[in-house]
Amino acid sequence: MNVKISEITKELELVGEDGFFKVKDKYGTDEREGVKKLIFKYENRYEKLKDERARVKSLQAYELSYPDYRYICGIDEVGRGPLAGPVIACAVILPKDCEILYINDSKQLSEKKREALYDEIMEKVISVGIGSASHACIDEINILQATYEAMRGAINKLGVVPELLLNDAVTIPEVVIPQVPIIKGDAKSISIAAASIVAKVTRDRLMVEYDTVFPGYGFASNKGYGSADHIKALKELGPSPIHRASFIKNFI
Repeated sequence: MNVKISEITKELELVGEDGFFKVKDKYGTDEREGVKKLIFKYENRYEKLKDERARVKSLQAYELSYPDYRYICGIDEVGRGPLAGPVIACAVILPKDCEILYINDSKQLSEKKREALYDEIMEKVISVGIGSASHACIDEINILQATYEAMRGAINKLGVVPELLLNDAVTIPEVVIPQVPIIKGDAKSISIAAASIVAKVTRDRLMVEYDTVFPGYGFASNKGYGSADHIKALKELGPSPIHRASFIKNFI
C-alpha cells in the first residue's frame, strides 16, 4: 500500500537535511506525481541551502586569510546621511568558524530579516561593541570625524582586544590596532556584515524611541533620513532637539 503523501511530508520534516537522501531513495520508485513534486521540493530546498553555505563560506575569506589572529574584528557604521539622530558604529568579533546563514550587507536585507539575524549574531559573537556620535558632535566636528569617533568608541567597548580590524572602506585615525580597509566590506566580510546589521538594528530601534519623544517627524518610519514627509514636518514644526543643524540648513 502506498504511504500517504502527508506521511511522507512528516517523514521528510522529521529527518531533515541529513536524512533526506535516505527518504528520497526509499520513495524513488513511487510514480505518484505528488510524491515526485514533494521530493523535488525538498531536494531544491537543500540544494539552495548548500549554495547558501558556500556563499557564507566565501564571506569568511578575509577572516580565514589571517590564521595567526584569533580575534578579528569587523567594523561598520550606519547613519551618516540622516538629518537627525546619531551616527552609530558597531565592532563585532565572531568565532573563526562561525556560520550565519543569509547574513549580508544590512542594506540588502528586510527589516524582519535584520532583526532575526541580529538575534543570531548576538548569540554567537565573542564580543560586540557599540559606539555613537550625537547630532551635536556631528555638527561640531563634521560627519566623517564623528563617524571615526563612533568607531573608536565601538572598539573600546569590546570585551576583548582585537588583533586585527576589518573596516568597511575606511582607515580609522588614532587606532594602533592593524587595520584592513575593504571597499564594500559589508558585502565581502562576514564580520563587517554582522557589524552592519547590529549597527542598523541598534540605530533603527533608537529612532523608534525618539519618535515617541519627538512626535511629528516620522522618525519611526524614516529613521531620521530626509524623506518628503520628514522635510515637510521639519518646515512646519522646525527642528527637534536631535536634528543636525549642519544638515538641515536648506530646509529651514
